[in-house]
Amino acid sequence: MEFKTTDLCDEFSDCLQIAEPVFLDYGGEVMFSGPIVTLKVFEDNSLVRAALEEPGKGRVLVVDGGGSIRCALLGDQLAELAEENDWVGVVVNGCIRDSTAIAEIGIGVKALGVHPLKSVKRGVGERDIPVRFAGVNFVPGHHLYADEDGLIVSEKPLT
Repeated sequence: MEFKTTDLCDEFSDCLQIAEPVFLDYGGEVMFSGPIVTLKVFEDNSLVRAALEEPGKGRVLVVDGGGSIRCALLGDQLAELAEENDWVGVVVNGCIRDSTAIAEIGIGVKALGVHPLKSVKRGVGERDIPVRFAGVNFVPGHHLYADEDGLIVSEKPLT
């Protein structure tokens, strides 16, 4: 699907949430959109792996990592898993690693930055709950649209 977040903002600004410009693009795809699946974790990416092992069905995984910049919640192996399982993108309120490899993988990845340290694996976190960061409420089932100009969220599909 082709879209521009700028055009969507012009047409639907009254029914959108527009994320603060805190994310950098890392994936091989800059433009991506789909229904949201959420995770709330802190320095533990066990649930990220578990979610990405499931069929993505064109959805976007939104990971609220609490804004931690002390380790990475997504690396190249998980990004490859996401692509293989038909996830269109991953948005991380935290860091990723293996950024050069992720740039070659055909999914969208937005994150706060990069960090070389992997996370712990304790299986701690929550799934499919509303999370809030970057000035946006991310609700499971709502729709996310991202491109080089930003990230927006709508309750319903816009196109």
